[in-house]
Amino acid sequence: MKKQKEISGRKLLGIAGLGWMFDALDVGLLSFIIAALQVDWGLSVQQMGWIGSVNSIGMAVGAMFFGLMADRIGRKNVFIITLLLFSIGSGLSAFTTSLTVFLILRFIIGAGLGGELPVASTLVSESVPAEKRGRVVVLLESYWAAGWLIAALIAYFIIPDYGWQTALILSAIPAFYAIYLRLNLPDSPRFLSVKEKDRPTIGQSLSALWAKENVKRTAMLWILWFCVVFSYYGMFLWLPSVMVIKGFSLIKSFQYVLIMTLAQLPGYFTAAWFIERLGRKFVLVVYLIGTALSAYFFGNAESLGLLITAGIFLSFFNLGAWGALYAYTPEQYPTKIRGTGAGTAAAVGRVGGILGPLLVPYLVSSGISISTIFAIFCGAVLIGAAAVFFLGEETKKKELA
Repeated sequence: MKKQKEISGRKLLGIAGLGWMFDALDVGLLSFIIAALQVDWGLSVQQMGWIGSVNSIGMAVGAMFFGLMADRIGRKNVFIITLLLFSIGSGLSAFTTSLTVFLILRFIIGAGLGGELPVASTLVSESVPAEKRGRVVVLLESYWAAGWLIAALIAYFIIPDYGWQTALILSAIPAFYAIYLRLNLPDSPRFLSVKEKDRPTIGQSLSALWAKENVKRTAMLWILWFCVVFSYYGMFLWLPSVMVIKGFSLIKSFQYVLIMTLAQLPGYFTAAWFIERLGRKFVLVVYLIGTALSAYFFGNAESLGLLITAGIFLSFFNLGAWGALYAYTPEQYPTKIRGTGAGTAAAVGRVGGILGPLLVPYLVSSGISISTIFAIFCGAVLIGAAAVFFLGEETKKKELA
């Protein structure tokens, strides 16, 4: 027990956070690698779009499947498997010479990534005291910004001189880290307290999500996850294109990517501070409203100064909301179905992550203005905030069921 307590604080945050950072590194590199592949392989816009879509489909499948598995074989085992899956997939993709094989590997990588995120947050949630749980999980999310920053540095310094293959090999390093985790990371004490014979089957776990005592929570989470992920990927994956459409060339510079990434960090840290003082619902609702307002001003900005300012606030509020989302989700369910609940909510969100980026080019080609497109994302974020406000229950400092 002493060992469990010792590793359940900062050390656990560091171990899980590094896994989270490697996830972000892979996702962040993908956008730069797609651009490099377009040149090397002569890809069409449609083929480039398929790379991102297949990755998102893999994330949806992985979140659902590995969320269910986390309630059967343990949080630690799934955390290791998913980390190995996307790490090895990234390494192998460095040696591919065809788009078909690359797409298959991107699906596998996406499945590992989609499964790792909700399971890692569940593991951390179940391993820290109730009074620190929200703050620690939000800080776990902050490692995402670090991963994106490293991805930007690799893209800037490695890809131009050494090629996209070298960048992918570097992203495979987490495979070795996963071996270390297997030897040193204890599983969630709450999961271990559930006897194997008492663990629900997959069918029982899924049906329990819609049992009378859980139906409102599940509906709230599914609406929230879909709206947040739909708007995030719809907006952030198209930020460079939107700025080009608006006639600005700054988006092509490394400095702007760096500014947007750094703006995420104060968003995470302030959310981590507020979440234990004012509660999960407060942080989610306020930061989502801040995201919606920032999206509105970004879509309607006519000057470079307003565009960058709105973009910084958009990054600040949206990523702070993401941190609160990962803290809030595992707290909604009892231990027996916590992995399933977090995984299925994330899977529903990933469906939004597929639809959001597809919506933008369709609307642009139909003559819809950028301001109207961002108004749609603004509305989606407000729907998510309303779901939390009206259907959510405050879980600040409450012991997990």
